[in-house]
Amino acid sequence: MRGRKAVITGLGVVSPGAVGVRAYWDLLTAGRTTTRPITHFDATGFRSRIAAECDFNPVAAGLDADQAGRLDRVTQFALVSAREAMADSGLTAGAVPPERVGVVVGSAVGCTTRLEENYLRVSDRGRNWQVDQSPAVPELYDYLVPSSIAAEVAWQHGAQGQVEGVSTGCTSGLDAVGKAAQLIEDGVADVVIAGASEAPISPITTASFDAIKATTARNDDPEHASRPFDRTRDGFVLGEGAAVLILEEAETARRRGAHIYGSVLGFAQRSNAYHMTGLRPDGRELGEAIRVALDLARVDPTQVGYVNAHGSGTRQNDRHETAAFKRSLGAHAYDVPVSSIKSMIGHSLGAIGALEAAACALVLEHQVVPPTANLTEPDPECDLDYVPLVAREHQTDVVLSVGSGFGGFQTALVLGRPEATEAA
Repeated sequence: MRGRKAVITGLGVVSPGAVGVRAYWDLLTAGRTTTRPITHFDATGFRSRIAAECDFNPVAAGLDADQAGRLDRVTQFALVSAREAMADSGLTAGAVPPERVGVVVGSAVGCTTRLEENYLRVSDRGRNWQVDQSPAVPELYDYLVPSSIAAEVAWQHGAQGQVEGVSTGCTSGLDAVGKAAQLIEDGVADVVIAGASEAPISPITTASFDAIKATTARNDDPEHASRPFDRTRDGFVLGEGAAVLILEEAETARRRGAHIYGSVLGFAQRSNAYHMTGLRPDGRELGEAIRVALDLARVDPTQVGYVNAHGSGTRQNDRHETAAFKRSLGAHAYDVPVSSIKSMIGHSLGAIGALEAAACALVLEHQVVPPTANLTEPDPECDLDYVPLVAREHQTDVVLSVGSGFGGFQTALVLGRPEATEAA
């Protein structure tokens, strides 16, 4: 079945500062940051008290009262994004046999908000070790298992093919898109609703990152707190959101006259088997993932026209992936534009890879590279072209998006314009 290829025919986004693809692209190309003091809970006393939050009303976004009351915020994000993506694709109900429609949704921490709320209920706000389950809502089990997010998306769209959740930390979104493409390439599905969602801005998640000092403490200047590749960075900004991509078998999409944003040319994962949160400075494992993804795509490193960096805003990540780009792209690493959209929308853990994949599809569509906001004092250890502050028009046929996740996960995804798909 290796003659089959996956193309992107629909996009849907819920992001800090933007609900909907058009608003999302406007935000990114304007270089507008969305970080602000946390409003989801009282963050007094936390080390990091800022985040990139979504202004999101589930009913205003099209969900009914039952979905607004029953579902965790993370699932609401996923449903709204999937609905927009399906509408954008032009696929109508019954156009594809339901058993040929799959769903792959990633999330690092799942329904953490409602899970934490209900734990407080059953434990009298943590006072009781032996809990009383009677105050818990009937949906508590759904909040426990991240696969419930994918199940809700499948039910919404009547997908009866392979449905799965992906939870590989901060690479979950990229991994979901890559695995969805593999389902199409292998003939398992003709259409896959693929993406990731995350709503982690809660006390337990914030405390977890506080404990290891991974997030920024720049609480007095939220707008400029996320500073990938900048000498003055001091950690990442926690974010939330979701993105869904509709992947479709290429020939089927062309026959029905679908608008094609681009194609999935290559995908590879590696593990550093090294440290739960640490990264080797030589970038060997991420570099290997990039090399394999480019080989599978049959793309020479010099053909890469843009790199969407993981760019979390920590020193170890920035130097790690700078080294990985040099290892995998060679001298071309100094010529290709690189940027991090986390500088604008924060780091939404498992969702960010899908948001970045959507951004890469829009780069191919519009031939504009988003900037790295707040990059005013470049780190001498990071000496590539990180597109500081202002978006750039740039001819791009092939884009590379990479991710690193706690646990040692390393992922590379290669996307190409439709013309690149036909030539490959």
